[in-house]
Amino acid sequence: MVKLWRCLICGDPYIGNSPPNNCPFCGVPIEYIIEAKDAEVNFNVILNTTDQKNAKRALEVEVSNAQFYFCAAVKTDDNEGKQLFKALGKVEEEHANVWKKILKLTKVEIPNANECSTSNINNLKESHTRETRAIKFYKKAAEESANKRVKEIFEAFTKVEIDHLQLSEDSLK
Repeated sequence: MVKLWRCLICGDPYIGNSPPNNCPFCGVPIEYIIEAKDAEVNFNVILNTTDQKNAKRALEVEVSNAQFYFCAAVKTDDNEGKQLFKALGKVEEEHANVWKKILKLTKVEIPNANECSTSNINNLKESHTRETRAIKFYKKAAEESANKRVKEIFEAFTKVEIDHLQLSEDSLK
C-alpha cells in the first residue's frame, strides 16, 4: 500500500510502498524517515552563540560543496562522474536549505563556480577532501551543540557525509 513518508531532518515528503533506504532529498538513512502522519519536523529552534556560529559555518560548507559538485557535474570528463556530482550537488544544496531554515533566512543561493577540474579523478580527490573536512566539522559541532534538534541534524548529516566519502573512495579504486 502506498503511503506518505516524511524525513525528520529535511522535512520533505516521499510517496512509496515503504520508506526509502535514504531520504531522496537530503540523503539521511532510513532511521530518520517515518510515516508523514507521525512526523513532527521543527526548524523553529533557539540557537545559542555556539550553535548559531556552527549553523552559519555549516551553511557555508554546504553552499561551497554544492557549488563544487555542480561545477564538477558539468566539467568532469567522465559521464558517470557527471551523474555522481550532480546527485551530490543536489544533496548538499538540500543540506544548505535545512541550515537556511534553522537560521531563519529567506533565501540561499548556490552561485555558479568554475573551481573544479575537468579531470574526474581530480574532482573525486577534491570531493574526498571536502567530505573529510565536513565530517570532522559536523562531529565537532554535534558534540558542542546544546540544542537537541541542531545536534540531531549535525549527527544525521555526518552520516550522509560519511556515505559521500565512501562514494568518492569507491570511485577512486
